[in-house]
Amino acid sequence: MTRRSGAATMDEHGRAAGGAFPTREGSGRSPDILAIAEGDRHATVEGVLDAVGCRNRAWTDWRGAVERLNHAGSAGIVVAEARGVGEADLVPVLPLLDAFARGADQTVIVVLDFAQIDLISATLAAPGIALLCAPTLGEYVAALFVAGVGTGGVRDSGREAEAERLRQLHEQVARIAETLARLTGEAPDTPAREVGRVGEHGMSYRAGPGTAPATDVAARDIRDAIRVRRLRDQHFSGGMFEDPAWDMLLDLFAAELERAQVSVSSLCIAAAVAPTTALRWIAKMTDAGLFERQPDPFDRRRAFMALSPQASAAMRAYVAAARRISAAIA
Repeated sequence: MTRRSGAATMDEHGRAAGGAFPTREGSGRSPDILAIAEGDRHATVEGVLDAVGCRNRAWTDWRGAVERLNHAGSAGIVVAEARGVGEADLVPVLPLLDAFARGADQTVIVVLDFAQIDLISATLAAPGIALLCAPTLGEYVAALFVAGVGTGGVRDSGREAEAERLRQLHEQVARIAETLARLTGEAPDTPAREVGRVGEHGMSYRAGPGTAPATDVAARDIRDAIRVRRLRDQHFSGGMFEDPAWDMLLDLFAAELERAQVSVSSLCIAAAVAPTTALRWIAKMTDAGLFERQPDPFDRRRAFMALSPQASAAMRAYVAAARRISAAIA
């Protein structure tokens, strides 16, 4: 069974008949895109690319992706629809996607299911990678806009709104990095890591002189604080108290005290926000030097997340400061 896509004949997996990869010629205003998709997901990607007005596109399925990525040509963006794709087809392609995303001005957008988070995130760590977990159409389109795609079909306000959210995320992570650095008495490394500029801090509470880090922190105290934070969600709806950065810092700190390992998917759950939002925060917190990715030495398909030494020291200093003023861990 075949279908028409532009001037090329496509099979049911999105491959061009005869092994060629069709490209839709456009105005040149949008970057060239390589789409990796098959089955029903091919139509999904095609619909999203049509919605943002992208016409310069090439296609392959996951079994042909290795060869195609090794000869990516002018492609500056790869959209990889991983939902429903088996591990045997994903594993050979993931390192190539990571390598592609490390190229200058190159971006990879991977769309995945929650069950695939640990497998895919274990390999994909390049700054140019965006992970979308079961995204809405709006999230899908916004990711392409932020990557630089879009000549029409969707109002620019969608792109601007997403760009504003990313700007706020950069600034929030930068503030967190600076705050933790102050707790440990170290200068923040924000400029070197390009986390984002920080505006005026305004009025804020300062705990006073530096406090020696606490050495007798109990994991149960941190878990109690997490449980209290989740109690709020039972009484106030609408994401009123979303604070993924702090929720993840608490979870990783508790795990460190318990000498437990935390998978990426588990950390997404601890963030108490949508998985795509959590993955974005994890990436930014890692870039800021607050989280560390630790490959599983026994299984290359999995990685764990942990606090960096700087973040760990800052959490202990925070607990000591809270105790000094007889305040609860919040």
